[in-house]
Amino acid sequence: MKMKQFIKLVLRLIFALAMTVSVGSLSAQNAQTLKSVSVSSHSGSEVVRFDFSEVVNFQLNGFGIQSPARVALDLPVIGSALQKSLVEFSQGNVKSVNVIQAPDRTRIVLNLKRYQAYTTQVAGKSVLVTFEPVAANVGTTNASVSSAFAESHNADVLPLKDIDFRRGADSAGRVVVSLPNNQTGVDLKTQGQNLVVEFQKSSLPEGLRRRIDVSDFGTPVQLITSTQVGDRVRVLIEPKGDWEHSAYQSDDQFVVEVRLKKVDTTKLLQGPTYSGEKLSLNFQSIDVRSLLQVIADFTNFNIVTSDTVSGNLTLRLKDVPWDQALQIIMESKGLGMRKAGNVLWIAPRDELDARTKKDLEAQQAIERLEPLRTQSFQLNYARATDMVAQLRGVAVGAAAGVGTGGLGGVTRFLSDRGSVIAEPRTNQLFVTDTAKKLNEVQELLSKLDIPVRQVLIEARIVEASDTFGRSLGVRLGGSDLRGVRGGDAGYSIGNGNRVALGGSYDAVSSTTTETSNVMTTTNTSFVNLPATGQGGYAASSFALSIFNAAANRFLNLEISALEADGKGKVVSSPRVITADQTKALIEQGTEFPYQQATSSGATSVAFRKANLKLEVTPQITPEGNIILELDINKDSKGETTAQGIAINTKHIKTQVLVENGGTVVIGGIFELTETDSEAKVPVLGDIPVMGNLFKTKSKSINKQEMLVFITPKMVSDRATNR
Repeated sequence: MKMKQFIKLVLRLIFALAMTVSVGSLSAQNAQTLKSVSVSSHSGSEVVRFDFSEVVNFQLNGFGIQSPARVALDLPVIGSALQKSLVEFSQGNVKSVNVIQAPDRTRIVLNLKRYQAYTTQVAGKSVLVTFEPVAANVGTTNASVSSAFAESHNADVLPLKDIDFRRGADSAGRVVVSLPNNQTGVDLKTQGQNLVVEFQKSSLPEGLRRRIDVSDFGTPVQLITSTQVGDRVRVLIEPKGDWEHSAYQSDDQFVVEVRLKKVDTTKLLQGPTYSGEKLSLNFQSIDVRSLLQVIADFTNFNIVTSDTVSGNLTLRLKDVPWDQALQIIMESKGLGMRKAGNVLWIAPRDELDARTKKDLEAQQAIERLEPLRTQSFQLNYARATDMVAQLRGVAVGAAAGVGTGGLGGVTRFLSDRGSVIAEPRTNQLFVTDTAKKLNEVQELLSKLDIPVRQVLIEARIVEASDTFGRSLGVRLGGSDLRGVRGGDAGYSIGNGNRVALGGSYDAVSSTTTETSNVMTTTNTSFVNLPATGQGGYAASSFALSIFNAAANRFLNLEISALEADGKGKVVSSPRVITADQTKALIEQGTEFPYQQATSSGATSVAFRKANLKLEVTPQITPEGNIILELDINKDSKGETTAQGIAINTKHIKTQVLVENGGTVVIGGIFELTETDSEAKVPVLGDIPVMGNLFKTKSKSINKQEMLVFITPKMVSDRATNR
């Protein structure tokens, strides 16, 4: 027994010595402790101040995350004198500060409403985290409204350095973008099943304008597409499956990480995530009010329980976040919760709903009794008469009068007692309503009264013609000049009649002594099939005569041929600039007169246009592309008829989607006319080779083609101000 007592005594001494050493080491490490956390504003910047017990002489390491918006700071091993690990703030961009202690470090996480660039500074016993100010909305519409164009925020457009993809831990896909500097604005949003990252005031080099297939890496990310949209660079990330993402920026490197959602198979139901500290509860038939008190002691929250909360509950929870445990308790008893700061009010849901209904009814009753005020709003870009229609919820054409109620079930923005008057001369609105509604009107007008983006539309109408013609013909004949010269012409065929070697009877015979039954001629055309003219020109000819001088007889052969080839092009280029979703029209042409009958039976002169017309309505899409509704006419003067001048028309009407600055062919007309004709003497024209002396051939090809090109381009505010 003495030996056992001695061993126990030695073990106690060893344990006490170990505890003394560990406590001393811990106290040495925790000599630096965090005493308090506070938030303040200075010159528009939000400053989070961390006060420590000793002078800060350690190095700060931190990083920021875009989604969810957080800033994390890692500090050497320190202690915390705060009463709780989570400190919440009700004002400003900082929602809460979470202090998490680990054996080798302490992490301070600042949860933000929206991500902002920050700087850290050590000042004695304090560490200051300063968030840069964000441009606020304009307070009144009388102030100049900030430009809707991104070019007005920063004059410098810098190129991105690189866009890369890597495979991270747990099969996560990481899209790494090298920024021009750490001040580049980044906008990350979810669009359907995809992620869209936009880098403000940035350009994309040609080598980075690509579509990358990364499906072989075995991550949720399948495709990465980078494009230039105006003065922004858009990176479209297309994942697959059930995924989640996070984003953070370190200096001039922006990283988007996409990973598959982890499913906890130990949970019976896959619900929302909980962030509270974990606790374990094991009670048999415990009163619900007492159970809520246990949770209040654990979380340091102030819990107010309604008198109607009653009943017992048996539960066993192990390592469950306290907010999830509270949710389970309330759902099992049909309870609801209201939170105001760090105070929780817990009551049956029916009681909470009834209380909420009474509060809303009381609020509406107060609004009906609240005195009305009148405020004027100066509009810069929008028309006051149009804004009247927006506020009253009626059509623009019905906004001439002042009404006090809705029309046709259209939602009314003003209250039932509110009214609005437009003053077109000074472009002002005079609104009479409650103070709350006036603030809402002011906020609405600040979003509506902005400059509308403009689009330059240029059309090119190209008309090309290509003509070709070929004609070949002959003239063949002969004559006997003895009849003309007073001799005995022709050959006897009996009874004194003669046959001439020519064609039809010639007028020369009327000047000779020939009798009426003697046919003599100088017409040498046995075959008269000359080539036809082409392009307004007569055919060229070559003649050959074979004659006998003694017999006064000869044979004539004349070959005529012509080939014509012509090309022509007409380019018409109307262009017009207009605002987004506003119809524009430009035309040029001639009016031709024609006669028409009137009701009295007389005739009058009317005019018909032959115009080159471009009518277009553009619509800028959120992606930066342009939808065009087009109506294009290209008329020309046609042939002249007894009723007047005909008009040749070419018309196209369509709707097309074009990228900004791109060119597209919206339509075209192609005509091809081919003609191949032949005239010949029957039988003789069919003789091989020699038949060509008894025929004429002609061939013509006429091609007409019209193409219409459209090029839309968004015009920046800087270009329009020049």
